[in-house]
Amino acid sequence: MPLYLCVDCGGSKTAVAISDASGKIVGRGTGGPSNLIYLTAVGFIAAVTGAISEALQQAIAEPSSSLPPDTPTSLPIANQPSPFAAAWFGISGVDSPAAIAGITPPISELLGIPAGPNLIVVNDTHLLAAPVRMYSDVSYALAVVAGTGSIAVGFKEEDGKLEEIGRIGGWGWILGDEGGGYDVGRETIRQILIEHDKASIMGTPLVHSKFIDRVLEKFGAASIMEIFVPVYRSDPSSSAVVAPGEEKAIHNLPREKRISSLPPLVFAAAFEDADPLALRILKATAGHLAWYIGTILGDGLPSSARYVKAGEGIISFGGSLVGIEAYRNLILEELSKMGHVFRRVAFVDDAAAAGATGLAATYQVGTSSYL
Repeated sequence: MPLYLCVDCGGSKTAVAISDASGKIVGRGTGGPSNLIYLTAVGFIAAVTGAISEALQQAIAEPSSSLPPDTPTSLPIANQPSPFAAAWFGISGVDSPAAIAGITPPISELLGIPAGPNLIVVNDTHLLAAPVRMYSDVSYALAVVAGTGSIAVGFKEEDGKLEEIGRIGGWGWILGDEGGGYDVGRETIRQILIEHDKASIMGTPLVHSKFIDRVLEKFGAASIMEIFVPVYRSDPSSSAVVAPGEEKAIHNLPREKRISSLPPLVFAAAFEDADPLALRILKATAGHLAWYIGTILGDGLPSSARYVKAGEGIISFGGSLVGIEAYRNLILEELSKMGHVFRRVAFVDDAAAAGATGLAATYQVGTSSYL
């Protein structure tokens, strides 16, 4: 029985799912970050190999898989038949034909699948477009990822195929990632500094809240003006010796990760403690992401057939931040204010499994046009 592999490569983790021909998930694996922007091809392959191997070993041990006893269990596969009938890689940071062309050969070598229709390498947002096929009343899909980073990609379904018709974002933490983890962290520090500066202008002391205190504690700062040192401190040296248990200490994180580690504090303060400052921060970052999305919907642009039509489409969310319903609702509220109400709304909480199952279903009907 053939196996179908899907690998969801994100900025925070790698998630792998393997399906048998019936669509049953028979193997899973996880690994570290595999956003191609931050990795060389060698580093990317190293990041995904362990997770795929973990899932493959589970799949082989699954009784329903019925695989030949000589099925390879380790990667890379050399001079052996691949255990996979097809593979689908959704990779964050793959944003151009050149990037796809560059990473496809090492993936092909790793899996033993020749480059071609059985090896699909695309941006990770493509994994979120699958729900458009579940409904007969939509022909557009808008895939929105908001986790460590953010990106929005529009699709149109025609003749059984999904065509990418536009995208915005995916620019990384220095240039973009509006609405994602880094944006939330950056906006948090900015808003706290703004509140501090307002108080200084008025000549009144800043009223500290539990939320502000927790942010300062996170950075090891006794006062707001002390926060600049840990924020701007240089990235740790790769050769530095880190004491056991100190890997996630703020001073041992790269600058980007220091900022993007703040969202759990902000979300808890906003949605559990009803802290007004935290809620204002999330409304601001939701607005940043809504602006992204509005561009794909044609806001402020001349008429074009390539825009996603919200009234005829599904918005499909994926990623850790939009996995929180209250944050998704803030984004949808901002879009509604802009005049965009989607016919359908979905959240894909397991993109790797959805991709593996969809891949198997597609191949059972004799086509590889799932994308």
